[in-house]
Amino acid sequence: MTGFLFDLSFWLAAPVWLLMILAPGRALTDRVATSPLTVVPVLAVYIALALPVLPELWSAVSSPDIDGFRELLVLANGAGAIWAQVIAWDLLLGQWMYREARRLGAHPLVMGPLLVLTILLSPFGLLLFLALRAALTRRRAASGSVPAPSRTPA
Repeated sequence: MTGFLFDLSFWLAAPVWLLMILAPGRALTDRVATSPLTVVPVLAVYIALALPVLPELWSAVSSPDIDGFRELLVLANGAGAIWAQVIAWDLLLGQWMYREARRLGAHPLVMGPLLVLTILLSPFGLLLFLALRAALTRRRAASGSVPAPSRTPA
């Protein structure tokens, strides 16, 4: 059951990622990307995985050290819970990046690969996005205009 929940956490987030990457600017995508509720199913998986190892999880987060986290990650439910947490937070981060990119007029062909990188290695994706965001913000300030995000029909 733990393996199933581990896999499920990703598959619950995947449709949102696919919309943002493959259908940017669509009404449905924009509506989904603005909702923080997209992570609720993933957080339900997190809770299901975390409850059986709550004492170990609490110990690892209330007094963090490398050995405590190592002990937590040895437990299947512990590793699964941390994975579900990462999936949920990465999804929220991706949604923010998507909305910011739309607001600043970043091209979808730039954002698609950047969102894929964020799924796989979110710190790298975030750092690259922050650099892109700074460049787009400077460009916007220099031109004195606010680029309107392009919309494609739903």
